[in-house]
Amino acid sequence: MPVPLHTTGKASFDDIYDRPDPREYYARMSELDYRIPELAKPFFQQQIREYCASARVDAPTVLDIGCSYGVNAALLRFDTTISDLADHYRTAEDADQAALIARDRARLDARDQLPGVRFIGMDAARPALSYAHAAGFLHDTVHADLEAAEPTDEQRRTLAAADIVISTGCVGYVTEKTLARVALAHPRRRPWMAHFVLRMFSFESIAAELAALGYRTERAPGVFEQRRFASDSERTQVLNTLAASGIDTDGQESTGWLLANLYISRPLPKYPDPEDSH
Repeated sequence: MPVPLHTTGKASFDDIYDRPDPREYYARMSELDYRIPELAKPFFQQQIREYCASARVDAPTVLDIGCSYGVNAALLRFDTTISDLADHYRTAEDADQAALIARDRARLDARDQLPGVRFIGMDAARPALSYAHAAGFLHDTVHADLEAAEPTDEQRRTLAAADIVISTGCVGYVTEKTLARVALAHPRRRPWMAHFVLRMFSFESIAAELAALGYRTERAPGVFEQRRFASDSERTQVLNTLAASGIDTDGQESTGWLLANLYISRPLPKYPDPEDSH
């Protein structure tokens, strides 16, 4: 069955976010060598270490935008890989949701590498969020589309707890509108941010909006493989989009991979020290 294209030009996998558990998600993603959360993991670990040193705290609260089934939280807390998680869910083919949740919670109890760090997930896919919370990967969730509306008071309180904001693929679906609303959730301080952004999407408007809110943004060296193209039509669409933006794909996306850049945004010193939130 052909994979439909999203309006962004990427393949659409909306159907796998509406499942009651992540088995189909990992099965589909493993077929495409999905690896960006795994490649992002050491950079997120570095952000956590540096934030703790800067704020003089033991552990921060991390908000993952577009978290789906709590993938980044699972990788960080298990200190594992996408392949391992795919195998983990493949071996539970016959389990019902309750058994799968119990299995994940038991594994997390035994292997949590970041027991003090709180993880918040934000996504528009309620089933994925619900599973991640029930399994314990996420301590709290925000089911919202901040492109369409301001957060509610309750959502704003949850978002305001974030010390570090991360993402590994939401930019393109969300814009500076969402990230500004997240940044402004707390009235007096700004969270650190680290976003992996596909090269087909410009970060300029987001960086400009964040700059107006007191951030400095830097692009990290290198590019990062997200996944293989899901179809020839996706490959053609993405290569055309990149070419139209003047981005050279030779030896890059032309090899068959969606590639991303990493942008680090941190508030300038004029804003209160992150310690104020603790």
